[in-house]
Amino acid sequence: MPKRIAILTGGGDVPGLNAAIKSFVWRLLDSDDYEILGLRRGWASLLNIVPDAHADNSMWIMPLTRANTRTIDRSGGTILHTSRVNPTICKPEQVPAHLEAVKGTPDDRGRYDLTRYALDVIRFLDVDGLVALGGDGTLTFARELHAQGVPLIAIPKTMDNDVYGTDYCLGFSTAVTRSVMFINDLRTGAGSHERILVVELFGRYSGETCLLSSYLSGIDRAIIAEVPFEREKLYEMLARDKRDNPSNYAVVAISEGAKMVGGNTIESGEADAFGNRKLGGIGGVLSEYFETRSRDKVIYQRLAYLMRSGAPDSLDQLVANNYGSLAADLMRRGETGKMVAVVGGRYTAVSIEVGSIAKKRVDIERFYDAANYRPKVADVMGMPMFLH
Repeated sequence: MPKRIAILTGGGDVPGLNAAIKSFVWRLLDSDDYEILGLRRGWASLLNIVPDAHADNSMWIMPLTRANTRTIDRSGGTILHTSRVNPTICKPEQVPAHLEAVKGTPDDRGRYDLTRYALDVIRFLDVDGLVALGGDGTLTFARELHAQGVPLIAIPKTMDNDVYGTDYCLGFSTAVTRSVMFINDLRTGAGSHERILVVELFGRYSGETCLLSSYLSGIDRAIIAEVPFEREKLYEMLARDKRDNPSNYAVVAISEGAKMVGGNTIESGEADAFGNRKLGGIGGVLSEYFETRSRDKVIYQRLAYLMRSGAPDSLDQLVANNYGSLAADLMRRGETGKMVAVVGGRYTAVSIEVGSIAKKRVDIERFYDAANYRPKVADVMGMPMFLH
């Protein structure tokens, strides 16, 4: 009887997910002893699947074969769809109707712990292993399932490249590539109209994407999430940069999670299942201040989903293929409780618990000039490719 393996994607989508799914499926199906179930919409699938042989769960389960994954690596996103649901902290609106009677008592924030039901569904599916592709939020519940005895392997993905324990997360390279491309394209408008250009990039807690994009595009100033900034000081720097530029314009990139000295991040809406509210708008606040100071218009552009749309670049495609294959090999050998990773420029696997040890952030002392708001890469001799 073939072994049954489930795979899902959670959290925000990034380029490379489909490539990793295909690679995993094809590698595992090199052996005829496997059946692969795609669980749709991340961890939400484990709450919405009804553990009854007569129930129609086709909205939440997608069998994966060579035939239906043959071309998926050519596009971005995830064919399995995704969600930001964490069964340990479900908001009331995330609780399916069939669980209303058994959801129990909410915590002090009105959320419900439905982990027990998720485990019941895993047993109902009779899977021999589970693969989860996600960032910190998704992998938090993956670690909970591992602690509960579920054979599990994790594949890290996030544009911010901030999963602790690996040098590289799927989606990072494409996000940087697209950011550099758009920043350089936006220079045409900034130069033509002789203005300051403010480009806001994703990055809630980690400014690595902003830092590397700024370094590669050679912009004037970069504001990252880790270092609070002074807006008047930044304005004076940009005004000087603009004067010194023969084309009379200046460019600053800013992480959406950045904040001014003594201020807070710009957030809106209600918190999601992981406690995060919608970020964004710090670039707009900054632009309004610059316009007041200069009495001239400022070009403000939030790249947002443009950074995570479309097919992966060649590096994300390469890493996705290898992460998927590595996860399949680990599953075949029964080496679960692991996260595939790149450490020191080499592919490896680390304990899935590593992600809970610390938070991955930019090394300010080594890579950021906090006094001048600029990337600082002085000497790369002997350093890993991603400058960690």
